[in-house]
Amino acid sequence: MYRGALWPGVATVVVGAVVATIVVGLPGLFGAVVGGVVAFASSLATLWMMRKTAAMEPMAVMAVALGGYIFKVLVLLGVMMLLRNVGFLHPKALAFTMLAVILVWAAAEFVAFRRTRIPTIIPASD
Repeated sequence: MYRGALWPGVATVVVGAVVATIVVGLPGLFGAVVGGVVAFASSLATLWMMRKTAAMEPMAVMAVALGGYIFKVLVLLGVMMLLRNVGFLHPKALAFTMLAVILVWAAAEFVAFRRTRIPTIIPASD
């Protein structure tokens, strides 16, 4: 899923950086790049968490996934709160690029997962 999401994520950062630079200027470029880096870190943390919980029981995986999601949201909120008053970053360019990268990355992971050939047991209905 990493390979399936990497290039769409990079393309989204580039598009966000170009659009922010055209609209806002240099602070938009810096904001978009920082937003892309933060989104990449968040998305890579999800993949790392999936790898670490692959051998666990399904209920434990769900608990880790929920806890990891809550932790990531809190970290992203904290990062946004810390970066909102940084003068050389445009906060909206940072936020919109970060949001776009996270959404594109999640969609690309979904597409990559759907394309994998994982044996699945579907119980027969009674």
